[in-house]
Amino acid sequence: FFISPFQTFWANHSTEDRFLLLGFSDWPSLQPVLFALVLLCYLLTLSGNSALVLLAARDPRLHTPMYYLLSHLALVDVGFTTSVVPPLLAALRGRALWLPRGGCLTQLGTSLALGSTECVLLAAMALDRAAAVCRPLRYAALAAPRLCRALAGASWLGGLANSSAQTALLATRPLCKPHRLDHFICELPALLKLACGGGARATESQMFAARVVILLVPSTVILASYGAVARAICGMRSSGGRRKAVGTCGSHLTAVCLFYGSAIYTYLQPTARYNQGRGKFVSLFYTVVTPALNPLIYTLRNREVKGAARRLLGSLGRGEARQ
Repeated sequence: FFISPFQTFWANHSTEDRFLLLGFSDWPSLQPVLFALVLLCYLLTLSGNSALVLLAARDPRLHTPMYYLLSHLALVDVGFTTSVVPPLLAALRGRALWLPRGGCLTQLGTSLALGSTECVLLAAMALDRAAAVCRPLRYAALAAPRLCRALAGASWLGGLANSSAQTALLATRPLCKPHRLDHFICELPALLKLACGGGARATESQMFAARVVILLVPSTVILASYGAVARAICGMRSSGGRRKAVGTCGSHLTAVCLFYGSAIYTYLQPTARYNQGRGKFVSLFYTVVTPALNPLIYTLRNREVKGAARRLLGSLGRGEARQ
């Protein structure tokens, strides 16, 4: 899933069909600050999401549908960020980043696949939360392990299918030279600005339709799920029950707003209106900052995860004491 070091070239001239990623070179004074921010977020993403996966796998009390899906989300976030950050950090060191066409399409396909998978996973998690709040007595039957595995598998397959379709469509289009991308990654809106030749508008329409499906269908599921949750909460007589329901859904709803807000801005606007300068910072937010925030969002107010962390640290401490 990740860009091979052999696909990244540092040079000033070549005869290959390559792309120059300008990154944040037009803000040279900002690059050291961005380098520190990106590196910090990347380390938080790796450590926080890896810890979530470890806790969900080792603690029996977290063997529930919610944490099963959250583990998949953590894996997606690690892969998503890793497909972007290493070349970004290198570019922020001040060198020009050249990618061959194959490497650029590889990065595009990887980030699209993982980003699309996250879209569907967040919708699956919304369904799980709606079942837990609206049908608590039937929750165990509704959220059976087989169904959870099917939802996770459908998320990965849906992300891969969307990425394959859009990358294949783009690969057939000629891109006008010079291949200078005013971006830090090979992102779809920036690449579409280079499309030229006959049929470019038809291809863009097909790709836009695919983006509408992968973004609006899951977001519709999320809105419907939380509409049902809101009705259930309004019908509760106990204030304690309402607080518990809001706490159950609050973390996920925060993650949804952070991810979908920036993704919809990036992908659901016409290419002609896409502002590349603003788009770089929006992309930086949802590819680097949001994956670092997700573990914090899901753990800061989560007693179950905190308890699992304490039990794991306690067992490790007892193991060291015996030795």
